[in-house]
Amino acid sequence: MTVSSSLPQDRAQGHPQRWPILGVICLAQLTVLLDNTVLNVAIPSLTREMDAGTADIQWMINAYSLVQSGLLLTAGSAADRYGRKRMLAAGLALFGIGSLTAALAQSTGQLIAARAGMGVGGALLMTTTLAVAMQIFPPEEQPKAIGVWAAVNSLGFATGPLVGGFLLDHFWWGSIFLINLPVAALGLVAVVALVPESKDPQGDRPDLLGALFSTIGMGSLVFVIISGPSHGWTSGRALASAAVAVAALGLFGYWENHLAHPMLDLRFFRDRRFTGAVAGTVLVAFGMGGALFLLTQHLQFVLGYGPLEAGLRTAPLALTVVALNFTGVSAKWLARLGGPVSILLGMTAMSAGLVSIATTASGGYAGTLAGLLLIGTGTALAGPAMAHAVMSAIPPARAGVGAGINGTLAEFGTGLGVAVLGAVLSSRFTADSLPEALAAAGPGEERRRVVDMFAAGLESSQLVGAAAVLLGGLVAAVLLRRAARKDATAPAA
Repeated sequence: MTVSSSLPQDRAQGHPQRWPILGVICLAQLTVLLDNTVLNVAIPSLTREMDAGTADIQWMINAYSLVQSGLLLTAGSAADRYGRKRMLAAGLALFGIGSLTAALAQSTGQLIAARAGMGVGGALLMTTTLAVAMQIFPPEEQPKAIGVWAAVNSLGFATGPLVGGFLLDHFWWGSIFLINLPVAALGLVAVVALVPESKDPQGDRPDLLGALFSTIGMGSLVFVIISGPSHGWTSGRALASAAVAVAALGLFGYWENHLAHPMLDLRFFRDRRFTGAVAGTVLVAFGMGGALFLLTQHLQFVLGYGPLEAGLRTAPLALTVVALNFTGVSAKWLARLGGPVSILLGMTAMSAGLVSIATTASGGYAGTLAGLLLIGTGTALAGPAMAHAVMSAIPPARAGVGAGINGTLAEFGTGLGVAVLGAVLSSRFTADSLPEALAAAGPGEERRRVVDMFAAGLESSQLVGAAAVLLGGLVAAVLLRRAARKDATAPAA
């Protein structure tokens, strides 16, 4: 079934099977999101059973995110040019093959290569799922559909460690990858049977140089963010990667500006809706990604919870997002308040939640729970509004590129937040790690002093993240409000 020719007339009513199709694409999305977090739980098992060193573990985790981040924009463009259904099916197939290869890996090198292959499939899935949702839903239902899509993101974040912990308690480490196979197979069958084909009718010419420059540039940029904290921001590796990123992205911009049908139309950035949503997405990902990364350390190292216990105690955040989005509450708020106000209120709530976690963390879990509920409420309100602002500022025919931009910005902001807020922590806590510092400390008061120093560093980092999220809300709200006023006065002018 192909809808590319009848898409404009169908969009007002939406596809008749749009909600079952949304369930299918959310299932595909969930497989990718689970794999973003599930491997962290398996690190001790991999270290023991595969004799993996620290560098091996880092590459097992980073190979996936590095490849996925570098290919998001290219994958979105490929979906627009060659068909979103086709690329969605290809992503599921590649992800399933990569998962099987990872489960059967006999060495760290094989596992790293398999994870990189899964990153290719993940990039296709991350972009096509949101792009398909924008195609099959009418404009008035798009905020609710994006809310459900965003809730699945949060569900994957929350359940990844829990699923991984359960599997590792009962099976060997490869089971965390084998669980992807039935999900990918079911999703592939459902995509072929239900999802309509759609693509940009004017975008059939491949932009090979643009894809090359984009992949090298974004991959190098993400590599700088990943390697900077461990190897030093002024190290030869970091500086060389930064130079490659600047050169490749500069060439990408120059090339795209001279094409009749570019992968990324740079004129998008003239739209205040687009630039406002872009700025807000980066800043909120920066603050939230870094702060939540540090929160897991606080729960385990300061409050003394185990990995599974820590995962359970972060679950209220995701469950709040899921409840508010699945019930349609956040979509109703968005319709009543409008995008700019929803984003401002949501990010203010998220910032307040981070402040609550930072300032009450030493008093136990109660302040952390209150902060998680505030963050979940803010995420449910601001997240779909921000994604909708990005996607609605781009022509529907370029929905894949829009999804690629949204995903790339989120990955970039999260990686940068982990790196920068981690550096803030390191400036306050100079030891390599808390376990090493505790092992070197004497009993009693000295151990307490080490923990207090670490907690103070975490507090400073969380407050920096809160400030970034609040700034993102202000910037996005102001630019989106100005864009709305300009659109309102345009007909009169």
